[in-house]
Order: sequence, then structure tokens, then C-alpha cells
Amino acid sequence: MIVERNVPLQPLNTFGIAARAGALVRVRGEADVRALLAQPELAPQPKFILGGGSNIVLTGDVKPVVLKVEVPGRRVAGETARHTIVEAGAGENWHDFVGWTLDQGLPGLENLALIPGTVGASPVQNIGAYGVELQDRFHSLDAIDLRTGELFTLDAAHCGFGYRDSVFKHAPAQPGGLGLAGRALILRVRLALPKAWQPVLGYLDLERRMQETGITQPGARQIHDWIVAIRRAKLPDPAVIGNAGSFFKNPTVTPEQCQDIIGRDPKVVHYPMPDGSVKLAAGWLIDACGWKGKSVGNAAVYDRQALVLVNRGGPERPATGGEVMTLAKAIQTSVYERFGIRLEPEPVVV
Repeated sequence: MIVERNVPLQPLNTFGIAARAGALVRVRGEADVRALLAQPELAPQPKFILGGGSNIVLTGDVKPVVLKVEVPGRRVAGETARHTIVEAGAGENWHDFVGWTLDQGLPGLENLALIPGTVGASPVQNIGAYGVELQDRFHSLDAIDLRTGELFTLDAAHCGFGYRDSVFKHAPAQPGGLGLAGRALILRVRLALPKAWQPVLGYLDLERRMQETGITQPGARQIHDWIVAIRRAKLPDPAVIGNAGSFFKNPTVTPEQCQDIIGRDPKVVHYPMPDGSVKLAAGWLIDACGWKGKSVGNAAVYDRQALVLVNRGGPERPATGGEVMTLAKAIQTSVYERFGIRLEPEPVVV
């Protein structure tokens, strides 16, 4: 284990915000965590887990010890009667892992193509897109306790999955509680891919692709390629313009609330959910309030997708975390005043 000091974090977060870590440890396995916990100086300090840096907003230098997760590895781990189990190290790039599963002839993750970040971050956020969430494919994960160095395994029931939510995003409400925020580092994730695969196509963008191409029964690779093209057309490449992807969660409302909004704004984009609630498109709400293209300092709303906030300053004059959050709060206020809906940010604010 090597401890790096005064490390610039600008290259390690996709928003490109300038900040520094007082101490950073690169974790390639459980041995690195145990070595850290054996150090009297660092063991008692708070820890901050950093994956691909695609879902964070840094508002200043990071005082906790930064654990940069770089655990490698991809393999077919086993099978059941209905599923093939695949496993990846927490440091693997998520999109590359999705492509690898398709290369093995194992469909099931194609709707989650091009989501930024690492495999280890995927259950923390319960990532989802185009009708599929990670919990739909989740099998189990291995993690390490950041207090004791002990390994443990969690299945889906123990992960507390919700919409862009999991047990890893919550501190325990009381001693012995289930919250694992700051207490556990994910090392490996296993997913169960269905042997009897069926495409998930119930989104307008995919329906348009089928109409445009005449392909009515696309395979998994075709769906993957469509989603990559759709996302690239809508979302900026973090390598070109800094961003954290979708900045706000799509809010859910009751059918009555939705009808009230439709009565005032008939074009509101909405999707019925299996539980009877209705999901609204946060990007549409933000756009309807006139925010597309507007900015606060060097933080701006992307002019092609209002759900994305971007760093207009580039690496030389980057947006600050304060500018990003000032813009985000102004958007939240505007949407609430017009629609009575409180938008919730997706990224972790540090």
C-alpha cells in the first residue's frame, strides 16, 4: 500500500472540479484496506470512497482519506438453472464490463450501456436506464468493513435498493443499524444474467429506432448500439466537457398530481410505474422553466439536455463546486415554484 499526499482530484472527477486530497490510497484488493487499517495515523481518520468520480460534486478539498478503488478482474463466476453469474472487480469500468458480457454471449445489461463510472459504484447508486435497473440483474457483492477489515457478502435483500438508492448511501440511524455509508468498501460485484433473455424496449427513443430501422426484434448487441448512440447524442462526453451525467432524479408523483400538471402543461413527459405512481422527466421540467443553456459562473445547464449540468470553464478555469450547487439550488427553486415538485440531486456532494 502506498499513501499519496496532497493529490490533485481534478483528473479524478468527471466534472473536472479542482480540489485536492490530503491523503489518497489506491485500493486494488482487501490487503490494501487492511494495511491502511494497520496504520495508527490513518486508521482512525474518516474515509471517502472514490470510484470513477462520475457522480460527485467537490465543493472543496477532501479532508477524509480518499480510497481510490481500482480492484480489477472480470469472470464468469457460475450459473443457476435460469441465470449465468458474472463477476467484476469494483474498479472495472462499467461500460467496458457491459461490452465484455455481450462479447461472452451473455445479454442482460445492454440497456445500461454507456453509464459512466465503475462497477463498484453501480450498486451504491442502483444505476438504471431505459427500463432496467441494476437491482433487476443483481446477484451479490463482496465488501470489506472499513473498521475491522473483515470481508462480508450481501445479497439484494441486504442492499436496500431503491430508486437511485441503496444501503451504501445511508449512515446507520442507530448503533448496529443497516446503513453502510462510510463503513464499507465494495470489492467485487456479481450479476445474474437471464438465460431466457427478453429485450426491454418500452422507451420512446428505442421505439423510434425500431421504426427508423425497420428492426422490430433487435438483439442485445443492437439494443446496446442504439443506446450508446442515443446517449452520445443527448449527453456530453466528460472528456470534452466536464459533467456528472444526469444531475437530478426523475421525480415520482401520484396519478392525481400528474393529472393536475397535465392540466396546466399537457406536454409534460411522464411514465406510468408498476406501483401505480407516475415518473416525470426531470429534464423536461427544468427545460420548461427555461434553464437550458443558462449558467452561474462557469457552471451551466447543458444546451442539449437540461438534466445535465456542465463545467463550461474547462480545465484551466473550471467551475467550482459552489457554482454548481448554486445553479442546482436555483433550478430546484424554479421547478418547485412552477410545478410544486422538489427535485433531488443524484450526485454526492462532498
